[in-house]
Amino acid sequence: MGFLSLFGGGTPAEKAQKLKSKATQKYGDPTTRQKALQQLGEIKHPDAVPVLLQRFTFSVDPQTTDAEEKQHVFESICELEKDAVQPVRTFLVKSDQASSWALKILSAVLTEDEVLGIVTDELKRLGAEYSRDPEKKEVLLHFLEGKNDARVGAVLPPLLGDMSDDVKMATLKTLASVKYEPAKEQVIELLINEETGRRVLSACAAVLADTGWAVQGFREKVEKRLPDGYTVDKAGVVKKRGA
Repeated sequence: MGFLSLFGGGTPAEKAQKLKSKATQKYGDPTTRQKALQQLGEIKHPDAVPVLLQRFTFSVDPQTTDAEEKQHVFESICELEKDAVQPVRTFLVKSDQASSWALKILSAVLTEDEVLGIVTDELKRLGAEYSRDPEKKEVLLHFLEGKNDARVGAVLPPLLGDMSDDVKMATLKTLASVKYEPAKEQVIELLINEETGRRVLSACAAVLADTGWAVQGFREKVEKRLPDGYTVDKAGVVKKRGA
């Protein structure tokens, strides 16, 4: 081992990798992990960010310690400002974990419009492909709720065909919040599909009732599949009974 390596020399990436095992040590003396996280933050370079981000992928006891460490890592990454964007975006694409923290960092260093572009690009990439853990899609969809931007509505319809009912539910909730009417027929088709589960069925009915989208051309099929508490009025609009 050379003189520089022995006393902490090397590139920022090399320094970060040397600290990775200690920074991601879940058990044992927490001060070892905390010192490594502090040293990673002191590198102040984008090449340390991928290792710092790994701290968001696991939890430790007690919860107060876990929260404090994660907040410290969050602040360390945000100090890099826009230099942190690329490694955080790479993490968001490659990892199914800690997507909420990735979005929190991006939201702190970028404008909402910029983050919106990253989120919609990622959902477009993911589409309805199978995900072992659907939480990432749910987190991204939740971020888009109520954001009336053309990019938002455009990425939603494919996700109505996702294998996860939780993703379908999150997609329907976001659709209702932005009232993206071009997806109306797909919502109706999901509703009348005999294989659609009860939770998703109820969510479809709620979307149609909340948006006021008419179901002409599908009325008979829709009426057969509507859950209790919903009806179709004379204008072909789904209504909650008593509303």
